[in-house]
Amino acid sequence: MNRLIAVAIPAGPDFVSELRRIFDDGDAALPVDLRLSRPARRRLLDSMRPAAIVTTPEKREGLPLAFPVEAGDAIVMATSGTTGEPKGVVLTHEAVAASARATSARLGVDSSTDRWWACLPLAHIGGLSVVLRSMVEGVGCEVVEGFSAEGAAAALAGGATLTSLVPTALRRLDPSLAAGFRRIVLGGQAPPDDLPGNVVTTYGMTETGSGVVYDGRPLPSVEVRIAGDGEILLRGPMLLRAYRDGADPKTGDGWLPTGDSGEIGPAGLLEVRGRMGDVVITGGENVWPAAVEPVLERHVAVSEAVVAGRPDAEWGERVTAYVVVIEQVDPARLLAELRELVRAELAPFMAPRELVIVTELPKTALGKIERGGLSRLEGPSALV
Repeated sequence: MNRLIAVAIPAGPDFVSELRRIFDDGDAALPVDLRLSRPARRRLLDSMRPAAIVTTPEKREGLPLAFPVEAGDAIVMATSGTTGEPKGVVLTHEAVAASARATSARLGVDSSTDRWWACLPLAHIGGLSVVLRSMVEGVGCEVVEGFSAEGAAAALAGGATLTSLVPTALRRLDPSLAAGFRRIVLGGQAPPDDLPGNVVTTYGMTETGSGVVYDGRPLPSVEVRIAGDGEILLRGPMLLRAYRDGADPKTGDGWLPTGDSGEIGPAGLLEVRGRMGDVVITGGENVWPAAVEPVLERHVAVSEAVVAGRPDAEWGERVTAYVVVIEQVDPARLLAELRELVRAELAPFMAPRELVIVTELPKTALGKIERGGLSRLEGPSALV
C-alpha cells in the first residue's frame, strides 16, 4: 500500500534527501509549512490524512486515520488557501516529470552548466517545483530557507544561474544581482511593469504543477482555451490527477477550469485579467482589479495598492482602493489624485470611489493578496 508522508523539515539538503527516500519507497510526500500554528498544522494533517510525519532526518512519527495514495502519486500539495480552507492537490510522478521537462526546455536548461537557487517556501508549488525540476533533470540545486539579497549574492558566487522568485523578492534584489542570473522565473502575483530582460513571467497554479504559460505562451504540450464567459481553461500532462478527497476538477476531455478570467491578445499571448470572483461590478460595468492596481501604484505616495468591491446602494458595488503609503497624506486629496490617474489612463467608471489607507496588506507566504481579509482592514479613509 502506498502511503502519504508529511515532511516538516526546514528547506535544505535534509528536505531533499527525505523527498528522495519517500519516492524510492513508492510513497508520496506532503510538504508541511513550518510557519503554521499548531492548530493549523493539526487541521492540515487531519484533512490530508498522512500515514506519518517526518520532523528530522531521524524522527518519523506514525499518525492515526492514515489514508493511502494511489500508485504513481508523488506529491500532495496544499493549495495556498486564499479563498478558503486549503485543498490537497495530488500530482503524479508523470505529471512532475512532464512539468520539469517542459519548463526546462522552455528555459534552455543545461545540466552541465546551469544550477538552481531554490529560495521560495517548499510547502508551495512555486518553491517545490524548483527542487522537483532539478531532481528530474539532474540539474544542480541549492535549497535554502527563505529569500534574502545576501543569499542571492552567495548563490551567484557559488555558480547559481537560475532561480524562481515572486515580485516582492525581485523588488528587494539589486538590479546588478538580478542580472547575474541567466533566468529568473517570476510567479505568484501580477508582475511589475519594468522587468529586466532575464525575467520570465509565468502563469499557473498548484493544480497545474507550477507555471504552464511563460511570457504569455503555453509550454510545450500545454493547451490554452478561453471559455464563452472568459474563463481560462488549461490542458496538459502536468495537471493534477485529482484532489485528496478524490474529486477531479477537470472536464471529461481533460480541461481544467482555472477560475481566472483572460483573453488571447492580438499577438497571440495569454492576458490574465484576474480571478473571476474578483471582478467589481459597478453601475453595470466590470472593473478588473489587476488593471487598476498598477495605475494606483504609479502615484509617488503609494507603495502598494489592492482594489476590491464594497456594497453600494447606488452602484451595486463601489471600487475601493486599499493602499499602503510611503508618507503621511490627506486621504481625500490622495483619493482625488488617484481617481484622476485612473480616469486619464483607463476609464472614469474604473476610478476608485473609496480609499482606505493601511499599514500593510494581508498576504500569503508567496506574496499573494488574501482578498478575503480586505474587508476587515481599517485606517484613514475617504469616500466620494
